[in-house]
Amino acid sequence: QVQLVESGGGLVQAGGSLRLSCAASGRTFNTYHMGWFRQAPGKEREFVAVVGMGGLSTYYAESVKGRFTISRDNAKNTVFLQMNSLKLEDTAVYYCAAGRGRWPPDGRRDYDYWGQGTQVTVSS
Repeated sequence: QVQLVESGGGLVQAGGSLRLSCAASGRTFNTYHMGWFRQAPGKEREFVAVVGMGGLSTYYAESVKGRFTISRDNAKNTVFLQMNSLKLEDTAVYYCAAGRGRWPPDGRRDYDYWGQGTQVTVSS
């Protein structure tokens, strides 16, 4: 069992930056790929980024490539999402997720555990 708790969301102006964190419980953190998804009002939850178990492999959705950076600290059981050059369309609830299996795990079905989400609102 893995419990995930996101933090770092908030209100930011377009063009600004935010850094999300996700703290994981348990001793098996480094055996999971760690991903970020987001869900805007009225839309389906969509993949944002994932980092592999060792922290070296990453994969991004086209919409965030070059603006967002995912990383992890296995010693602290934490995964991060650095979000720069934020746009209005980045407004959503952001979810952290843990999964195993295929690469890249860019679908909801690839993940076994989910956090409760943190709200990110980008204003003009």
